[in-house]
Amino acid sequence: MKKSAISSRACVAEFLGTFLLATGVGVTIGIPGSGVPTAVLAGLILGTMVYSIGAISGAHINPAVTVSLFSVGKIKAPAAISYILSQLLGGGLALLLQMYHFPFTLEQSMDNMALTAVGEIIGTFILVWGICSVVYGKVQDSASGLTIGASLTIGAIIASIGSYGVLNPAVAAGLGIFAPVYLLAPFVGGVLAAQLYRWTANGK
Repeated sequence: MKKSAISSRACVAEFLGTFLLATGVGVTIGIPGSGVPTAVLAGLILGTMVYSIGAISGAHINPAVTVSLFSVGKIKAPAAISYILSQLLGGGLALLLQMYHFPFTLEQSMDNMALTAVGEIIGTFILVWGICSVVYGKVQDSASGLTIGASLTIGAIIASIGSYGVLNPAVAAGLGIFAPVYLLAPFVGGVLAAQLYRWTANGK
C-alpha cells in the first residue's frame, strides 16, 4: 500500500509539473507582449519544479527525460509508463486551457524537417546532459534546480535556430504541435545524452 501511495503522489506531481510547464510556455507564445522570453520562463518553471517536486517524482515532466533515464536504469518500466501517461495528461489539460483562453496556431512547416529534427535533438541532448549531472551526483542538491533549469534554457535557445525549441513531446502536445519530428526527435537526443553521460561518469 505504501508503495502504491508513493507512486500515486509521483504521478500527480508529474501531471501538475507538466501542466504548469506547458501552460507557462503557452502563455509566453499566446499572449503578445508577455515580456518574458519563452526559453527563460520554461527554465525558471522547470528549475522551480525540481526544487518543489524533485523529492516526490524526480521532476521529469517530460516523456523524453523519462525514457532517457529508463535507458540508463534510473527508473523502472512500470513507473516510467505511469510517468509518461501523467505527463501526457498534463500536456492535454494545458492544450484545453490554451484553446479556451489564448488560442493560437504555430505554423508546422514540413519544408525543413531535417533542420527541425537536428534542433530538437541537440536541444534535448543539452537538457538531459544537465539532468544526468544531477542524477549521477555530480552537482550539489542545492544547485540541482539551477542546473536543470539552465540546461533547458540553453537547450531551447540553441534548438530555436532550427525549431521551436520545445524539447518535450508533452509540451508540444500542449501547444497543439503534433508534427512527428517534435514528438520523436527529443527521445533521440535525450537517450544519446543519457547513454553518453553514463559512459562518461562510470566508464561503462
